[in-house]
Amino acid sequence: MPLTGELPAVVSTVAPSTLAPTTTIPPIRTMSMAFSGDVLIHSPIWEEAEVYAGVKDSYNFAPMWDDVRGLVSSVDLAICHLEVPIAPPGQEFLALPLYASPKELIAGIASAGYDRCSIASNHAYDMRGVGIDTTLAMFEQNGLGWAGTARSPAEIEPRIIEVNGIKVTHLSYTWSLNGLRLPADEQWRVALIDSARIIADCTKAREMGAEAVVVSMHWGTEPVANITTYQQKIADEITASGQIDLIVGHHSHVVQPVKQVNGVWTVFGMGNSLSSHPTREFFTDASQDGVVVMVNLSVTHDGVVTVEPPVVHPTWVDKRNGYVIRDVLAQLARTDLSSGQRSTYEKSLQRTTKMVGDFISPTP
Repeated sequence: MPLTGELPAVVSTVAPSTLAPTTTIPPIRTMSMAFSGDVLIHSPIWEEAEVYAGVKDSYNFAPMWDDVRGLVSSVDLAICHLEVPIAPPGQEFLALPLYASPKELIAGIASAGYDRCSIASNHAYDMRGVGIDTTLAMFEQNGLGWAGTARSPAEIEPRIIEVNGIKVTHLSYTWSLNGLRLPADEQWRVALIDSARIIADCTKAREMGAEAVVVSMHWGTEPVANITTYQQKIADEITASGQIDLIVGHHSHVVQPVKQVNGVWTVFGMGNSLSSHPTREFFTDASQDGVVVMVNLSVTHDGVVTVEPPVVHPTWVDKRNGYVIRDVLAQLARTDLSSGQRSTYEKSLQRTTKMVGDFISPTP
């Protein structure tokens, strides 16, 4: 110990750090999605849209989505299903057996908050190629994307959209064209259900960089609520490929079950979003029921995709009051309903609960 009052030099005995620099794991990317059932425009609906517009030969469909606009617009990616083509110029509007709807319908769909629609359906080719061309031109004009029909061979191929940094492919297929045949040189016009073709498309989407693949399926039997043998067979075949993250279905015009197939959540049928069924005795009151299905999806930094169980919001088409798509749970939460109104919503909820009760959103 020195006696001079000076402090000794401090000698470090700590070894230099050998720890690697801290690395930050990229956060999990997430996105929310919403899907709904058939938009099938019968003549009473376009007549009501003319009333909303207040001008003869003009049409405003937007008010029909007023009650569910909050649900649809609350997600990152909302996808509708349009079952009908838009009438080409000079074509009168039609409903049953062929369909051709006012062009203003697409603006109505966009107003609800949808980002895109599946279009492959058994009515997609009702107005032949010119109907598809007209429909897709209106989608472009209103800033909406689509899948399932095309104006060129390149347009039917898988495409990637980016949502919250997640690369997503949405594909759409139909079981039939109601006996109509695509021209030999235009087989690409509408995507038809074929398991090998669907798997090949999904595989191609993955090779293009898709992290998540969602498939819309126009399948089933009118108006059968149970899953058909055909639906189950196709679902088994395509999900076994490991290339699909989610399946959503339509066409039966009634709500069908939700279940996992080979670990893939499959919403077999979402009922009618907007229609004027029952138009004949064949359809029951269940054809006024539909659902908005919400699904959350996440992707980790190393590409692992997780799809959470779907959450179902029951809907009902209010044909007597302007063909408004009603949010059933929100309506039942009202305190000013008449006993008749409450009974109508309760019966609709009972029918939907019978099919997808385990997935229905808690009462608001």
